[in-house]
Amino acid sequence: MAVIVALGAFLMTLAGGWTAQRVTDRRHLVLGLAGGLMLGVVGLDLLPEAMHAAGRPVFGVPLALLLFVTGFLVAHVVERLLAVRQHAHGAADGDGAGGEHGGRVPEVGLTAAAAMVGHSLADGVALGAAFQVGGGMGVAVTLAVITHDFADGFNTYTLTRLYGNDRRKALMMLFADAVAPVVGAASTLLFTLPEEPLGAYLGFFGGALLYLAAAEILPEAHHKHPALSTLMCTVGGVAGIWLVVGLAD
Repeated sequence: MAVIVALGAFLMTLAGGWTAQRVTDRRHLVLGLAGGLMLGVVGLDLLPEAMHAAGRPVFGVPLALLLFVTGFLVAHVVERLLAVRQHAHGAADGDGAGGEHGGRVPEVGLTAAAAMVGHSLADGVALGAAFQVGGGMGVAVTLAVITHDFADGFNTYTLTRLYGNDRRKALMMLFADAVAPVVGAASTLLFTLPEEPLGAYLGFFGGALLYLAAAEILPEAHHKHPALSTLMCTVGGVAGIWLVVGLAD
């Protein structure tokens, strides 16, 4: 049953990526919505789940929060190191590090998209584990996973393209993100992932995702189009995730 339901998540993820492709003429609105969806997923979904699963303190700080901050810092450090490397390479070639994508490094987009794939894989594992607990729990998790996988597909495609990767690579990452929940759900037929490591991963991933939303996507969304419509897309993205989380509970 979990694998069959995960096929719905597969289709919903592809639908999210397809939507992101079709509205390229409203790029600022796409980025505003993506930033809101990511902020909502982190604050209202990932972090509470991580705190529940891996909330034991480490030197006075809950493990999930410690890894949340670590994820944020790792994302920042990796992006800066790659940007410095690209800048040095561009300076050596005499063409600078700017360009069409403002010095953004394509590898950062691919890494962020790969993290989204890892998140979707964890969603599939959570889906399979929920059905092992019972039908009621399975239905609740199904609603959450399938609905917010639309946001996952939307964000995976948007992140990959934002950093200058071509459409083929973006579609490859989108397809990997769509397949991941099915693989995750199928894996629970063989084993069950312990709750604490899963919570630790969600905390770390949430911090990295928050960095991308706050430091990259939202500033880019409002850079050339500081319009009320862009702001409303961001608020709407957060509200949409809140609705999903509320319905799932």
